[in-house]
Amino acid sequence: MLFDSTLRRDLARSFGATLVVILTIVLTMMLIRTIGQAAVGNVSPQDVVLLLGYIALGQLPTMLALSMFISVVATLGRMYRDSEMAIWFASGVGLTRFVRPVLRTSLPVLIVVGVLALFVWPWVNQRSVELRDRFERRSDLSRVAPGQFQTSSDGSRVFFIERDSQDGHTGRNVFILSNTNGVEAVTTAKSGRIAIEGDDRFLLLDRGQRNEQNGKTNEKTLSRFENYRVLAGERVVSGAENLPPKARPTIELLQSPSAPHQGELVWRLGLIFGGANLLLLAIGLSETNPRRASNWNLLFALLSFVVYYNVINLTQAWVAGGKVGMGVALVAAHGGAFALALGMLWWRDGRNSRRKWRPAAAMANPS
Repeated sequence: MLFDSTLRRDLARSFGATLVVILTIVLTMMLIRTIGQAAVGNVSPQDVVLLLGYIALGQLPTMLALSMFISVVATLGRMYRDSEMAIWFASGVGLTRFVRPVLRTSLPVLIVVGVLALFVWPWVNQRSVELRDRFERRSDLSRVAPGQFQTSSDGSRVFFIERDSQDGHTGRNVFILSNTNGVEAVTTAKSGRIAIEGDDRFLLLDRGQRNEQNGKTNEKTLSRFENYRVLAGERVVSGAENLPPKARPTIELLQSPSAPHQGELVWRLGLIFGGANLLLLAIGLSETNPRRASNWNLLFALLSFVVYYNVINLTQAWVAGGKVGMGVALVAAHGGAFALALGMLWWRDGRNSRRKWRPAAAMANPS
């Protein structure tokens, strides 16, 4: 009882500290990338915080698994360096005895990883697709910030508005540069407003002029108008109508087992199986020599984590491409990792047993 409670308390403390550090690093990186996307016009600046929350939820399963993996390696490694493991081994506690308290401590984390991977991950991706789709379906006038030149969604027009109204549907001192079918046109107007007809948006301009130049014939045309209508936003096919596999619920993936859907299932299940296998690997990889002041075991453990998760991504790509089946990929990747973890535990435990009995044999035969 003392052994279990002490180890679980140390693991919980190390897991909390590690998760805070990893979460801070990942959120900082994602915030910088999201702000960069907003700066170039890929996402709405008003949705940066919301999109960052979705990204954090999507990356949370990996962060939880990595935090638990590092906490096991760091905690057991400290016990090796402080000679606590030597005391437990001398007391008859083998390395396999550490599996039960580690799994009991990590079980809530694995459950959370499973819920996030199977249910929260597709929901987060669906919300992200809707945010980006709503941003792309804005009218061209709503893309324009006062005093700034902005390109339209299809790249054929450049807008400039000196000042816009509070409702966002009316602009003043409108400037439009368009290039369509080799005809370059410059349109200016005192004001403009948005009108919606069916699925299209039109910009109705008042009191302005339009200067056209044909690039092939160099013919120029100047016209003035009191009212003029220009297409301000083509119909955009909604991304929500054609969701990628990562944005589809797990039940839907099971009901339509196509190759891309099975590849996504392999990735989601791989997060769960990978998190469990990494805990067993962490117990075997945590051994360190107390006489050496180094953390090579932690670096090697992190390298193993990176390799394992790259294998998960690789199996997803293979299954989605139809190269291997879903069952073969799961058994080969995670079954192989499970066998490797058990083999390492057996080897470490057997070596520690030989070390324990060697001094006793030497004392029995002093000659």
